[in-house]
Amino acid sequence: MSAEKVKVTVAVTGGIAAYKAVEVVRQLQDAGFDPHVVMTRAAEEFVRPLTFSAITGHKVITSLWGEDAGASGGEFSGIEHIDAAQTTAALIVVPATAGILAKFANGIADDFLSTMYLATNAPVIVAPAMNVVMWQHPAVQFNLATLRARGVRIVEPGAGYLACGMVGGGRLAEESSIVAAVAEALSHSQPAANDLAGETVLVTAGGTREPIDPVRFIGNRSSGKMGYALAADAARRGARVIVVSAPTALKAPEGCKVVPVTTAEEMRAATLEHLPEASIVIMAAAVSDYRVAEVAPQKLKRNGARTLKLEPTADILHELVERRRPGTLVVGFAAETEDVLANGRAKLARKGVDALVVNDVSGTGTGFDSDRNAGTFLTPDGAIDLPASTKAVMAGRIVDRIVGLRTGSPQTSRA
Repeated sequence: MSAEKVKVTVAVTGGIAAYKAVEVVRQLQDAGFDPHVVMTRAAEEFVRPLTFSAITGHKVITSLWGEDAGASGGEFSGIEHIDAAQTTAALIVVPATAGILAKFANGIADDFLSTMYLATNAPVIVAPAMNVVMWQHPAVQFNLATLRARGVRIVEPGAGYLACGMVGGGRLAEESSIVAAVAEALSHSQPAANDLAGETVLVTAGGTREPIDPVRFIGNRSSGKMGYALAADAARRGARVIVVSAPTALKAPEGCKVVPVTTAEEMRAATLEHLPEASIVIMAAAVSDYRVAEVAPQKLKRNGARTLKLEPTADILHELVERRRPGTLVVGFAAETEDVLANGRAKLARKGVDALVVNDVSGTGTGFDSDRNAGTFLTPDGAIDLPASTKAVMAGRIVDRIVGLRTGSPQTSRA
């Protein structure tokens, strides 16, 4: 899904994590959304409405009634909650307190947010944050189960040090994870373009593992999120999708055939097996460049320094290009830490692919093991910038470019 100025509503409630909603709003803007903010009265004790109105350029709604109309910068409307509910593409509650979860689960509508929730048909995403004992309370868990059963998406909190001084679950999820959940929810709710109908797309995902002994391996930091997002986007556009997936903790993309593999050689065999079916190949996996020459049959014991002899793995991408059917598009990925564009262009020419997505993985905000990514879509004719966004949004932009290659649409050079 390509999110271009889609209106979403960020609802901020009264928890100490309310200040983190500012960063969620900013990241939603980076992803191409147009966030509008609703605040409960309790939320105003932690963050002022002026902060959000300055960032978004929109009125911040804080009440069902008219006393805040001047402070919020707009005129009061008696059915404002209905208008907001019907014009938003998604409702995101961050942080979601135990109180607001209880209101949502029990249909209590006594302020703007709880009334808007009952009046909207848009996807609802809640990111709970609270004390660990509150989080574990049966009443809270019961309310969460009720909301899940009704289709509300829960961005599970993490564990760690909490503002109350305790350690445990209930810590607000990472801002990037919340934005990724919004993008995923909207990609499922928006009508598909169906511009890949009739295509069979072969996607590789995750990071391969090369065994050292029966319990150890050489691997990388790839989570598989980018490959799975690409597969999901292609499937929603009408393609038949086959995912050759290295180990990952992710749920299989809906509507896709998943072929699990572990090593680079297993990935090579699986991709070559399915290559004759594919009309488009997207090689998003992080494939090990080396493997251990002699894998120990038993667990190696700790016994001082040890030297491992490594040998190169097969060049899967180059082999796919050489063995593809005429007309099959092949798109590669390149993770670089320096001279990103120069190294990307060199790999594009060396591998003979139709396009290459190159991204800088030297930082921590995007790339490996992150919900966000950024890069450049390179073709022999030019380069298109892929600005920082959630991986779901970036997947939509990449597939847009692939569809352009398939239909012969011109590629605009921006880099």
